[in-house]
Amino acid sequence: MKYTHLPNTDIKVSKICLGSMTWGEQNTEAEGHAQLDYATAQGVNFIDTAELYSVPNARAETYGSTERIIGSWLQKTGKRDQVVIASKIAGPADFTKHIRTGGFAKHELEDAVHKSLGRLGTDYIDLYQLHWPERNTNFFGQLGYTHDPDEAWKDNFAQILEDLDSLIKAGKIRHIGLSNESPYGLSRYLEEARKGAPKMITVQNPYSLLNRKDEVGLTEIMHREEVGLLPYSPLGFGQLTGKYLDGYPPNARVTLFPNYSRYHSENGFAATRRYKEIADAHGLSLTQMALAFVNTRPFVTANIIGATSIEQLTENIDSINVQLSDEVLKAINEVHAEIPNPAP
Repeated sequence: MKYTHLPNTDIKVSKICLGSMTWGEQNTEAEGHAQLDYATAQGVNFIDTAELYSVPNARAETYGSTERIIGSWLQKTGKRDQVVIASKIAGPADFTKHIRTGGFAKHELEDAVHKSLGRLGTDYIDLYQLHWPERNTNFFGQLGYTHDPDEAWKDNFAQILEDLDSLIKAGKIRHIGLSNESPYGLSRYLEEARKGAPKMITVQNPYSLLNRKDEVGLTEIMHREEVGLLPYSPLGFGQLTGKYLDGYPPNARVTLFPNYSRYHSENGFAATRRYKEIADAHGLSLTQMALAFVNTRPFVTANIIGATSIEQLTENIDSINVQLSDEVLKAINEVHAEIPNPAP
């Protein structure tokens, strides 16, 4: 395994982060524990979760199930001090009404953190993230921003940071980050940090061969302000394994949950076929080429991989040992130039 640090901290994390969102929906508790056992044995020490999970089908019956599975594993193994845990508070949306109705007000943050700590069975969360913005902006598959002049949201960046700071000072969370955030949002939070507020140290956004939109604007901010990217969906919900190129296999995620088809546009398939040709020509699996590309981006702190089987998990983790040649990278960038960001 390879390691780095969460930006601006002394917390060492593996470059591969274990995503957990399927545990409690597509995976049982026993399977979640088996993934944790295998990943940690391979040197993975970074685990990402959220109060919303499990998904893809977020609902009241599975709310918090992933955190409970991680919690029962921590209790069973006693490995809390050997892993770094990231979690998230859900933002306001129709599909989160079973969780709470507000956004990131102080009482909402306190409620979310305390419930997550209870499910995880721990006294603190290493990295606490806002799962998506309260305001109207482009996330969850939207490439462009459409302004709403009648939006009710008011600028509350400073207040959110003040309330998160109270949780840091109470020892409930150690550091804070963002998710599904834009250059504007990150910049505003960083502006408040210059005034003395705690700093957002990471952004967890979708990033893959099919979605490199954050290279336009966001990654410059990250480099200059020392903020790390935690890419999610580096395989585009399985599209970049190539398994959907010849149809929809039984029990695959998009087969079971067709609403997760944002990587399945005509151009998404066209780009995937081109990337597979590159991988085949150089003796690589498409999966490992796609993950290795993300692993080696200079703005990436850790690549969040997810799997529903140990076989998938093994291949994903082993991508850390794959080095892409200049020839492969040149071919990848040629495809990107012709079919840029087909699946935001």
